[in-house]
Amino acid sequence: MHLLHDPVAATVSRKWSPAPPTGLPPLETIASRKQLRVGYLPDSLPFAFFNERGDLVGFDVELAHRLAGEMGVGLAFVPLDREQFTQALADGYCDLVMSGVAVTTNRALEVRFSDSYLDETVAFIVPDGQRERYDSWDAIRERGSLTLAVPDVPYYVNKLHELLPHALVQVHTTDIAPLFDRTRTHADAIVLPAERGSAWTLMHPEYSVVVPGPEPIKVPLAYPIAKRDERLAAFVNTWIALKRKDGTIDAAYRYWILGKSDATQGPRWSIIRDVLHWVE
Repeated sequence: MHLLHDPVAATVSRKWSPAPPTGLPPLETIASRKQLRVGYLPDSLPFAFFNERGDLVGFDVELAHRLAGEMGVGLAFVPLDREQFTQALADGYCDLVMSGVAVTTNRALEVRFSDSYLDETVAFIVPDGQRERYDSWDAIRERGSLTLAVPDVPYYVNKLHELLPHALVQVHTTDIAPLFDRTRTHADAIVLPAERGSAWTLMHPEYSVVVPGPEPIKVPLAYPIAKRDERLAAFVNTWIALKRKDGTIDAAYRYWILGKSDATQGPRWSIIRDVLHWVE
């Protein structure tokens, strides 16, 4: 599995790698070091993850290479976790975070978000034979006291409490893999964005993704930037608008989210084949 376009010169750190201070504003700092420092959340499938060769790839990794290339600088990917990226941005550890971060009210109090570049859709990941039981919010409510496993993202947790007041919501860490172990979660369903859940069901084909109707619930994704970095945010917003217009974001969506590739780029990628190596 590879990037759609030629990457720029990049380094990828798997451990904390502090940036030396320059005393310059953010855009000037990027220009002076000739490098854009992008924070990433490891295993943020399909936005940022390591492929079979140990390369960092994914939807947002693809766009990070495009952004750096158009800025005429190299890239440094530095690791983060969700609990630390607010402070990391404030400290200048990275210039922005590009790793499938959902815009939430709590996060918006702490960081500056770019304009949204993609919407995710709230979905239920359920055993194949139970799809019809989750095809509408009314049908789900009629089931009463369901047990739902959800990552530790307050926005999702609060939304579920609001929409399904009788459900038992199990809040887990943001590590998604353990949610599929029903002997540990004892959950009736997993609540994830459909765009992420589809990737996980390739690894767990006994599950299906169901988006309840009649109106899907959307959650925007955007790039967190430090509160003080107004000029950098304005620049990134302009770049996002351009990438929407020229088809870059659509192409990345087709490839990394839908799993579609052009005939010139070889066979359709597969998480089962290219990440887990279960088949050749």
